[in-house]
Amino acid sequence: MVDMRIRRVHVHGAGRRGADAWPDAGTEEDAFVSFPIASTISEQAEALVRDHGSQRAIVYAHSIGAVPVALAARRMRIEGLVLVEPALYDIARGEESIERHIGIVSEARAQADAGDLRSFWAILRPLMFGGPFDPDAWDREQSAADRWAATNLPWGHGVRAGMMHGIPTLVVTGGWNDEYEQIAQVLVDGGAEHLVLAGAQHRPMDLPAFGAAAAAFEASL
Repeated sequence: MVDMRIRRVHVHGAGRRGADAWPDAGTEEDAFVSFPIASTISEQAEALVRDHGSQRAIVYAHSIGAVPVALAARRMRIEGLVLVEPALYDIARGEESIERHIGIVSEARAQADAGDLRSFWAILRPLMFGGPFDPDAWDREQSAADRWAATNLPWGHGVRAGMMHGIPTLVVTGGWNDEYEQIAQVLVDGGAEHLVLAGAQHRPMDLPAFGAAAAAFEASL
């Protein structure tokens, strides 16, 4: 008998992992991916194909989690995509906000690679979290700096918008950061729907309206 069930697969971003990344989503039959901390983007894409590629799925992906999803999309049975603030920087290269972000992060990572974690954090912290570097807070923030210095970068993986063409896609952004709006526009140009849910910045899936929007999208498939 052919298995006609459609499973939801939730893919986390760079912060919370597994079900913790999607606190208001899912049922017992849903899958909540939790990639190994040290895994590369390519390893994550292969894991998606291996663990979830054989069953029809609606895939939810947040932030950098959209990158391995895009790379794996053609080898999975994806019926629909819900991309929440997808960090698909490769598809929007050349846009001013995208290039500015990549330039700042690259400068910061160069400092970390040279062994200067404080200088790395002084550059990255204002960009990612707002507010200037505070020497008095360094002892508290050093572990976060160390983690971000080792985090996968979301660009340089060869992602192209065409990898998802033909797959019904809903892109949800928070309307607070031009980088994600630029990425969303590229996806819209390829046929995706776009919804802005303001009020939670990088985590619009935490807003009450997200569940209703996702349910309406699933019903349209």
